[in-house]
Amino acid sequence: MMKILAITSCPNGIAHTYMAQEKLEQAAQEMGVDIKVETQGGVGAENVLTSKEIKEADGIIIAADRQVDLSRFDGKLIINESVREGIHKPKELIQRIIDKDGHIHHDRNGDTNQKGDEQDQKSGMQMVYQHLMNGVSFMVPFIVVGGLLMAIALTLGGEASSKGLVIPDDSFWKSIENIGSLAFSFMVPILAGYIAVSIADKPGLVPGMIGGAIAADGSFYGSDAGAGFLGGIVAGFIAGYIAKWIKNIKVPKAMAPIMPIIIIPIISSLIVGLIFIFLIGAPIASIFEGLTTWLKSMQGTNIIILALIVGAMIAFDMGGPVNKVAFLFGSALIAEGNYAVMGMVAVAVCTPPIGLGLATFINKRKFNKGEIEMGKASFTMGLFGITEGAIPFAAQDPFRIIPSNMIGAMVAAVIAAIGGVGDRVAHGGPIVAVLGGIDQILCFFIAVIIGSIVTMSVVLILRRQTPSLAVDTNNIEMGMDQSENEIETEKNSVSTMDNQALEEQSVFSEQVIHISKQTLSRDEAIDQLIENLNEQGYITDQSQLKSDVLKREMESTTAIGMNVAIPHAKSDAVKAPIVAVMNNKQGVKWESLDGTLPQLIFLITVPSDSSDTHLKLLQRLSRTLMDDETRQNLINATNSKQIYNILKDI
Repeated sequence: MMKILAITSCPNGIAHTYMAQEKLEQAAQEMGVDIKVETQGGVGAENVLTSKEIKEADGIIIAADRQVDLSRFDGKLIINESVREGIHKPKELIQRIIDKDGHIHHDRNGDTNQKGDEQDQKSGMQMVYQHLMNGVSFMVPFIVVGGLLMAIALTLGGEASSKGLVIPDDSFWKSIENIGSLAFSFMVPILAGYIAVSIADKPGLVPGMIGGAIAADGSFYGSDAGAGFLGGIVAGFIAGYIAKWIKNIKVPKAMAPIMPIIIIPIISSLIVGLIFIFLIGAPIASIFEGLTTWLKSMQGTNIIILALIVGAMIAFDMGGPVNKVAFLFGSALIAEGNYAVMGMVAVAVCTPPIGLGLATFINKRKFNKGEIEMGKASFTMGLFGITEGAIPFAAQDPFRIIPSNMIGAMVAAVIAAIGGVGDRVAHGGPIVAVLGGIDQILCFFIAVIIGSIVTMSVVLILRRQTPSLAVDTNNIEMGMDQSENEIETEKNSVSTMDNQALEEQSVFSEQVIHISKQTLSRDEAIDQLIENLNEQGYITDQSQLKSDVLKREMESTTAIGMNVAIPHAKSDAVKAPIVAVMNNKQGVKWESLDGTLPQLIFLITVPSDSSDTHLKLLQRLSRTLMDDETRQNLINATNSKQIYNILKDI
């Protein structure tokens, strides 16, 4: 009998992980194939594949929408698809393994044929993207906190002056601005540090952050501007791969304990620092000095050409060295009584963050929840002339976002030049116009609006969702060096404790199970479920619980498909874990992943201090509901007792 292994994992690690597992197992049974599925869910890996099972397997199915370590599968036939493929096309995936329609996975030391080389190259690009996204995810909070604090300080305490928009040193708001500036200063080191961590695990953190700090601080290599976030990306990858290379060097056992905490960080930091200072930094400094000289020579040329150049430079690296050269050039001309160039800068600095914010508002489907939230912050920063709000978008999708930013900024700068916009202070964005620093205010706002709309439009045209595919992490240290017995012991121990904790109390009660024939919306259904819980004394505050449930619902719909919805929440309003159930014969009007109307709604509520109890309940329910017969029996039930009798043994 053919032996197949599989791994399933969805972004939230809850319902779809286990739905894919059940579907693959059902399909394998029907096809006469032996299969074992490892689930990487919200509470960790379960049913972990052993090295013996991997060795004996005929092929590996990866049905996952997030990072999966493939280093265990060297030399094995692999197909790599999304978790939805595992749910909707399990037989097709299994048949592909039978037909050997996949690729042989090899590590870097393995011999590969042409097909294998091609596949590994793809995996390598996915790995690069994964490393970059790791750095971006940690960088974003620093940009948001720093940018918004500076925006607040400038709004409430800023004053227009010949030196720009400034806050008096003795003002309370100066302290707020300083805190924001401090948060901003961590941006590039954090980006570089966590790119390196993704590549080399913890040994990459120190050299990555040091490399990022050197990249951001041009004083190390004679540059006033530094290398910005683009330099930070370069530093992060250099640091990560150097640390990883050193980590793979075989050393005596006596040295092994000090390698990750002393030897690797010191050597990697030294190499990265010296590379940046002597090989990368000096050319950067020379390039930007040349750019400054070139811009000065452009003053007497056609103003439209100058506007195009200034707009492109401002939007290219969003606060980086190219941006700063153009910004400092415009600022220097203010002292000479030339306000036109700074006018171009003033509109160009705000169009990228405003345009990207608008894009997330106009077409939410092309952005994930994190990007939508970042869009709000980006838009706000743009109003205050803080172009760095656009950096997270550019970092994760530079080949689409940076050109979009540049086109919008160039259009805005040209309109400003034609309209005679002048900026008398060394700052940009609508905030300067509000404070009276702008000449030709109407043209200024026209330039900002049109430029932002252009950026938005180009982004939405070019933008496409990039799927989160499983990638080879090449032995990132994730505890894979544990023995199989240790892994199994730990897994079984944790599982036993969790099951015991859940069995101490009944999470289903016939009193909070009811059947409805009304036509209901999502919120109305949730209201009825919460009201039942309140009447039976399971909760203390209906409004608080509803707020917590809807907050979770905003992340992504909990209508998982197949006429099922599983809303859930941790809440201070809940006294003990309980699941309220509704059987709605009409089907609730609820955005569902497969378009079906939920007829079975399970509201899982647990106290805030319940650890991962709700995740365990979600897993158990998801697995149970994957059985077509069980699900249909629940839908066809005519009273609450029938439903309770089915659910009580889950």
